[in-house]
Amino acid sequence: MANLGALGRALSHHDARLFFAASLISWTGLWVHRIAISWLAWQMTGSAFWVGMVAFCDLAPAVVFSPIAGAVADRMDRVRLTMLAQSAIALQAAMVAALIWSGHLTIGLLLVLEVFSGIAASFSQPARQSLMPSLVPRADLPAAVACNSLCFNVARFIGPAIAGPLIAVGGVLPAVLLNCAAYLIATFTMPLLRIDRAERRGHAPEASVWAEAIAGFRYAGGHPGIGPLLGFAAVASILMRGVQEILPPFVERLFLRGPDGLAMLTACIGIGALFSGLWVANRGRVEGTTALAVGAVGVQALATIGFVATGVFPFALLCAAIMGAAGSVHGISTQTLVQNAADPAMRGRVLSLWGMITRACPALGALVLGGLGEVLGLRLPTFLAMLLALGVLAWGVRRLPVMTRVLEARDPDGTRS
Repeated sequence: MANLGALGRALSHHDARLFFAASLISWTGLWVHRIAISWLAWQMTGSAFWVGMVAFCDLAPAVVFSPIAGAVADRMDRVRLTMLAQSAIALQAAMVAALIWSGHLTIGLLLVLEVFSGIAASFSQPARQSLMPSLVPRADLPAAVACNSLCFNVARFIGPAIAGPLIAVGGVLPAVLLNCAAYLIATFTMPLLRIDRAERRGHAPEASVWAEAIAGFRYAGGHPGIGPLLGFAAVASILMRGVQEILPPFVERLFLRGPDGLAMLTACIGIGALFSGLWVANRGRVEGTTALAVGAVGVQALATIGFVATGVFPFALLCAAIMGAAGSVHGISTQTLVQNAADPAMRGRVLSLWGMITRACPALGALVLGGLGEVLGLRLPTFLAMLLALGVLAWGVRRLPVMTRVLEARDPDGTRS
């Protein structure tokens, strides 16, 4: 592992290797499931709005439940909470598979089940991510955070590569069952982590869950670095991530392709994210990370403009790879900064807000883009959203010096410089 630099140091720890292997398995299942369900919704309805609604129902529960989940993750055994949440996701996949097999699945039932999965994921994300500082020494935390995002983006490449042929040959049912199996495997690896019981919980309960959730909002909002960074990420995510959440209409309407085109585009997004993630992971330092988090938004906006402006599929694949690369740099950098700057007692709640942004904001963007796409076509609303994203970038550049000073000030030993 030594020749892998900072990434190798993070993976030299037994618990980290087990944690990230389980993450890779579960997220591969997740991406297979997402491709399958979005394609199923498109087949059932032929409507970009309903495809966007399916994505919305999966991701939007984070708005309500993520703050609560963060407070719960800070006061109970995070390993146990992760196991419960991941088991619920596996159960949801099994229920979807059963309804597909019996022929009783409707778009309404699919929306309800995606809400159920979204609630479970809202609890899984802060609980699982809050364990990361317990897996590696603090000096290796930036690389560990990058490795975590890297696993997600490797899965974003592997998942579509599996989903496309699997759906083409066997339909949606085997793809959904694969997700169920992946989450069961990830669940049963959790007790194998050698984490001290004291480190599984942030603090003893001090108030009600609601009060602690509100305290998490106040802490993040009042922090001179975390608040602006999360606000910047939220608005950028609403404007830009909707395209990736409703790819099937883009594939069929702009490029006249089927499941193979969907799998290729999603895989290119994953490939771009993989290579940029490897680069960020091997940086192994916090310095300069704020500039990366802000600048990546501009690159992603320009790549998205290129994606919707062309009808040439190979060029669209290139733009998709750049979109994935920029999105990965932004996501890894933001999470690294949040992990670095947050008070340990608030970590679960702050990470739950990041989870809410990564889930709810793309869902809102997908719903709006899908709805406008039915009236105005897909290109015009996307162009307008990217122009707004470039305006948000200008705001982020103005706030960059202050955010950099606050977010990058913590040394690896946890003290302030």
